[in-house]
Amino acid sequence: MLELYNDRLQDLFVSPAEALSKRIEIKKDKKGLVFAQGAEAKEATSAGELFALFELGSANRHIAATKMNIESSRSHLIISIMLESRNLANGSMTFGKLNLVDLAGSERAAKTGAKDDQLKEANSINKSLSALGDVISALAMEQAHVPYRNNKLTQLMQDSLGGNAKTLMFLNISPSDCNLDETLTSLM
Repeated sequence: MLELYNDRLQDLFVSPAEALSKRIEIKKDKKGLVFAQGAEAKEATSAGELFALFELGSANRHIAATKMNIESSRSHLIISIMLESRNLANGSMTFGKLNLVDLAGSERAAKTGAKDDQLKEANSINKSLSALGDVISALAMEQAHVPYRNNKLTQLMQDSLGGNAKTLMFLNISPSDCNLDETLTSLM
């Protein structure tokens, strides 16, 4: 469970102080599976254990109050769940990976009142969302080169976006006229 905070990957399963000194690198194995080398991996054998791990990591996430949200996430959240299943009839094993990613919202400083550190956080969020848009555009146009390496977010999501991956995106959009620009940007 990681967060991409100000262009830096941080392990949410360790204390914030320990996370600052920890180096996490994005790697690919020989099958093309993306993983975060140096990040803590935890085992869960039930939905309850998985939820407890989610709560543990969430407690270390960067949040702050803005004019638009009392608990605004200041980072992207990336949860990678490695699934392992054994066929009880023949003993064969099946492996899979599920990435759950909270992209955080794009931010307009005038609306959120972001200044100083919050402005830096917002710029980082917007930069990675722009890189994700470039990747999605390249995939949609079936370009030979897909710019996954332009941002850590897209590097981590690479095996969830291309190839034979199945990707679902949920948008939290607002019916309010004052949020029309953000809604249209999200839909595009």
